[in-house]
Amino acid sequence: MAEFSIDRFVDLYAHRTSGMSASEVRALFAVASRPEVVSLAGGMPYVQAIPEEDVLEVVRQVLDEHGTSSLQYGGGQGHPALRERLLALMAEEGVEADAEDVVVTTGAQQALDLTGKIFIDAGDLIAVEAPAYVGALTAFSAYEPRYLQIDVDEDGMKVDQLEEALVRGERPKFVYTCPNFGNPAGVTLSYPRREQLVSLCREASIPIIEDNPYGMLRFEGEPLPCLRTLDPENVIYLGTVSKVFSPGVRVGWALAEQSVVQRLVLAKEAADLCGSAFTMLVTERYLAGDRWRGNLETLVETYRRRRDAMLEAIEEHFPDGAMWTLPAGGFYVWVTLPEWFDTQAMLAAAVERRVAYVPGTAFYPDGRGKHQMRLAFCYPTEDRIREGIARLGSLLEDEEQLYRSLHP
Repeated sequence: MAEFSIDRFVDLYAHRTSGMSASEVRALFAVASRPEVVSLAGGMPYVQAIPEEDVLEVVRQVLDEHGTSSLQYGGGQGHPALRERLLALMAEEGVEADAEDVVVTTGAQQALDLTGKIFIDAGDLIAVEAPAYVGALTAFSAYEPRYLQIDVDEDGMKVDQLEEALVRGERPKFVYTCPNFGNPAGVTLSYPRREQLVSLCREASIPIIEDNPYGMLRFEGEPLPCLRTLDPENVIYLGTVSKVFSPGVRVGWALAEQSVVQRLVLAKEAADLCGSAFTMLVTERYLAGDRWRGNLETLVETYRRRRDAMLEAIEEHFPDGAMWTLPAGGFYVWVTLPEWFDTQAMLAAAVERRVAYVPGTAFYPDGRGKHQMRLAFCYPTEDRIREGIARLGSLLEDEEQLYRSLHP
């Protein structure tokens, strides 16, 4: 164990680092990784569904076809063959694009960081969903913005709230949204609200950052058009192969107008010079042909069964007054408990009972959401999910009895 020492550089760090601290949630995740703990916390794709022989085959093909060039530096915008392949992947959801308008990033997380870097000055207002993806909040917060939080319901972002804010004179630099089975709430932006959002932002000249990691993980219902298809000029589209292939290859991308692309490339080159030529080529080869389609179908069916197991178990074990979302795809169920619950304070007790979740406070810039939690159904088996929800339901019952005894 490392010995504690005084930080002699403490007065030299940039002001923006003051918000960079390890959370108790992250500290507890080390405990939650124990095999006896059912983790409903992390949104880890079920990569075991990808056959090892498929991966080995594409790796051999890359080495045979590209040799040592696959191990060399590449361009900052990303390998041209992969960018062409990503066009075909986006076309599956109706997004048309040109390879020159695509920047390959180290996962979509880097795309979020680079977007924040090129748009946000300290003190700028940006609009996000409430709750919003914690990784986006982390990326954006490094550039010290102010947040305009727009509530979500079962139909996604309440665009009327954004419109009311604009009428009040509040003008965000951009609007960030995860419209398909979003993280953390699992809800999908309805078609009328999609039209309303793109129309409102187009008229106000406010760009939209559309984050779409889960769009191809639909369990039921008809696909809705991506925001990018509704307004290609004003929407910056972010994608990733983490959910259709592997998070380990760290391949994401941004699709934008050329003026934005040029700045993203410069920002990326300053950050990491270039992405991994090897993993880009492995990704390109994996997405060639139809092998990925069959594997994706297996993944979607696996996630659908796990979602069903979670919803059935919540219905059985959670207390009266609890509410939860009914995701039609993706990874997450969002639970809202009576307001006197404190899911942040309960987390340690939950881990003691061998179950973990993410408290709702992680998903709001202002720390609200103490009576909410995100539950991920993507990784544990159906039986493990049922057991984890039963353990969590028992804890909630005990917490409720304690509250009632103190507040008769």
